[in-house]
Amino acid sequence: MGAVSTSLVEEARTVFRDLGYELTAEGDELRAERKWRTVYVTTADPEDANTHGRLRCFVARAERAPTVRDRLLAIEPDYDWAVVSIDEEGEYRVLYPSADVLPAP
Repeated sequence: MGAVSTSLVEEARTVFRDLGYELTAEGDELRAERKWRTVYVTTADPEDANTHGRLRCFVARAERAPTVRDRLLAIEPDYDWAVVSIDEEGEYRVLYPSADVLPAP
């Protein structure tokens, strides 16, 4: 039997749940809430994503995440954003608009 892969949305759900966020499905996105913060989480391309919310997180496979970050830098959206890069083992890293890349906690 072949390997079973988890969808990117489910992996995003796991990452944010593990970080202590309450999650609500909103169409093709997740609304992640914790304390005063609401982050809209999507696997959509930056040009196709909804633009509501002040905080947005784009989730992508590790090989695609730098491209998503570069696209966001190019379009200069008027919201704060980050890209969560998830590898084949389900490990993640956060890519911010600056050159900083943080390892998973």
